Amino acid sequence: MSDLQKQVQEAADKLVESGEERGLQVAVYRDGKQIVDVVAGVADPETGRPVTPDTPFYNFSIGKGATATVAHVLVERGLFGYDTPVAELWPEFGRHGKEGVTVRHVLSHTAGVPGVPLDTTPEDVCDWGKMVAALEDAELWWEPGTKVGYHAYTFGFLVGEIVRRVTGKPISQVLLEDVTTPLGVADELYFGMPEKEHARLAELEDVPMDMSAFADMPDDLPMFKAGPMTLMPNAELGNRPDYLSADIPAGGKTSARAMARMYAALLGEVDGTRLISAERLREVTAVVAGGVDEVFGMPSSWGLGYAIGGVTSTAEEKPTVFGMAGAGGSAAWADTATGVAVAVTKNRLTNDFAVAGLIEGIVERG
Repeated sequence: MSDLQKQVQEAADKLVESGEERGLQVAVYRDGKQIVDVVAGVADPETGRPVTPDTPFYNFSIGKGATATVAHVLVERGLFGYDTPVAELWPEFGRHGKEGVTVRHVLSHTAGVPGVPLDTTPEDVCDWGKMVAALEDAELWWEPGTKVGYHAYTFGFLVGEIVRRVTGKPISQVLLEDVTTPLGVADELYFGMPEKEHARLAELEDVPMDMSAFADMPDDLPMFKAGPMTLMPNAELGNRPDYLSADIPAGGKTSARAMARMYAALLGEVDGTRLISAERLREVTAVVAGGVDEVFGMPSSWGLGYAIGGVTSTAEEKPTVFGMAGAGGSAAWADTATGVAVAVTKNRLTNDFAVAGLIEGIVERG
């Protein structure tokens, strides 16, 4: 056992023993080879089913990294470009002055359509046609490319419908054919997960949250206009069978191993598979948009589909790190400078990234 594997295992075991975490996975790849494969705790407290390396977790926005990766694979093939207007591929999207929105705007969260209708229900989110129609009817919040704001749900449906228009296939099928099957993780990384596979998932649970922070927020905050509170990520939502089965590419159901392997195959070759060229990697991991997020109010830096910077640090501090974190505290990222790819998945939904930050520190020191 390597020293790094031992250190990460000890940290994971301690988190579970203390009760801070219920079940988690950590996977680390360096230069295309897996060097850490850690699991701890239980996937389902009711049955005591343990977490295994292939246990999928619903990790919410971690899945956006896979969504962006699918887009880059198709750009690499010449099916469209980053500066292609979305309406050229999907004409109905161009309504209400949105004809200037490009694929680049979508990937960098600068498209100006960050919200879903405030009466959107979880059932609506599972209805692809309904979500696409809502985007076609949407009006711009800002001139595309002039501001940045997290497109929490709309990112997945925007990229997903672009993919569907150019390939004729749902994005989950393109993910399967062009990303997960070549990487040997077809049963560990999904958007829509077949119902017969649901029993393998980790059961999510919420950490009790102090809701008084929400009560103190002004009612006119943009985040409250971007979607109803009923769609805020939580365990109930993430355990719903319809949510698990539906194609919702704003999130993903994945093991840490599958996600770290995907990032490793963006950095370079993994068992003969490389997803994008070195030149494209440089392009998609360069900062293309940044500033205070118009929806959530925090500073942000975006490449093409990936946040730039470490789990707990900024793009200025870690300009070579790119990835995506998910509500509840899971995260996956890679560093173009070191050739390292890391993913942390967990089923106890916390409102911080302390665990991912702890793992990030151990990996950097190791």
